Amino acid sequence: MNPEAASSTAAADGNVAAAREGLSAGVRTVRVTYPDLHGIQRGKDVPISELERTARGGLTFCWAVMGTDLRHTPVVGGERGYPDMVAHPDLSTLVELPWEPDVAACLADLSREEEPEPTDVRALVRRAEAALTELGLSSLVGPELEFFLCEPDGDGGWRRHVDNLSMVYTVGPQADPRGVLKALLDATSALGLGAIAANHEYMNSQYEINLRECAPLEAADNAFRLKAAVKDYAAQQGLLATFMGKPFNDQGGSGTHLHISLQREGENCFAGDSADGLSSELRQFTAGLIAHAPALMAFLNPTINAYRRILPDSLAPTHGNWGLDNRTTFVRIPPERGAGCRVELRIGDGAANPHLVIAAALFAGLDGIRRELDPGAPLEGDTYTLPEEDQGAALPMSLDQALDALEADETIREAVGEELIETFLTMKRFELERHRQHVSDWDVDEYMHHL
Repeated sequence: MNPEAASSTAAADGNVAAAREGLSAGVRTVRVTYPDLHGIQRGKDVPISELERTARGGLTFCWAVMGTDLRHTPVVGGERGYPDMVAHPDLSTLVELPWEPDVAACLADLSREEEPEPTDVRALVRRAEAALTELGLSSLVGPELEFFLCEPDGDGGWRRHVDNLSMVYTVGPQADPRGVLKALLDATSALGLGAIAANHEYMNSQYEINLRECAPLEAADNAFRLKAAVKDYAAQQGLLATFMGKPFNDQGGSGTHLHISLQREGENCFAGDSADGLSSELRQFTAGLIAHAPALMAFLNPTINAYRRILPDSLAPTHGNWGLDNRTTFVRIPPERGAGCRVELRIGDGAANPHLVIAAALFAGLDGIRRELDPGAPLEGDTYTLPEEDQGAALPMSLDQALDALEADETIREAVGEELIETFLTMKRFELERHRQHVSDWDVDEYMHHL
């Protein structure tokens, strides 16, 4: 064995030994997981006795999973003969799962042919962090995630678990009669995901869990693991948790909101001495988000369904604009100043991939700082009621428009990487074509009797 290989093996052995020392005696399985481009948890379970071997060599997966749609079609990968990629456990993320006491889970980094995997979204967020460092900056990101809890309806479908009007901000048994949300808050807090609050949201049986602001990769990992935890625990209870943007016609949708701030030498550089307490960097970052808003929509709203929730008066913005503590704008500046000064990106769908949206938002904002862009004046009041020309540029209102905008945005394409962009575009356009050909219930209800 050469010295480098010996050193690598020793390091792996040391990491495994340290990781196993921190686990309870009852842990029998290690779950090694990673996010695909949809943001879905993929992975393998391995016996705890195999952890050392897995840490050294990783776990192989068919790379086509990164280009497989949600109807189980491998859209990308066949042209290469369906090659392998390797998932390498990141043992620093190893935690025990409160709802599966014999399981510990960790995240993984991906490689292909001993090179970094171009579609690895964790690596993408690391590149965004490196881009911040080049400008002497760091970032804190706080995700807010909304979801619906559903129960079987007896006919093979799903109905809302708690179907009462006006339960927004209600806590306790009336809003959570089986204690599911309370258990999720306890479990995600125990996992170290930074869960700081949970409540029933505005829509019937809609809930939200807020995560503490932290560094971008940690924030993306926390949001990804939270979504998996919510879905796994709900499944154990015989329920379905869905982050689908708009699952019901008679209710509004679920979102993923991002709170982002930038720091320089430990100080919040979004705080300024101007009358409104905002810095030039905040304005430039905001302008970058707005300038790249059409392309960002493909990651922020990555499904056909997502655009059904983007309507006037829905609190989902329809134009690229910004405002001070204004929930009708694309970028909202919350009222806190000083150390709490930040931007809130409000357009994300519940189905958005946290790693993709955090990385893309940071790249867009940094482009605004590099080019010293100006976002214009903040909008006031109900922006939906303003004349069209005063609302800012209209956002894409369909997935196909957003994909076209992403393809045309050279800055975001270069930052995210050509292979990831092309894989995402190809997979999503295949989804659009399937939808175009599908005869829906709406088609039948609308036309069959009359035509």
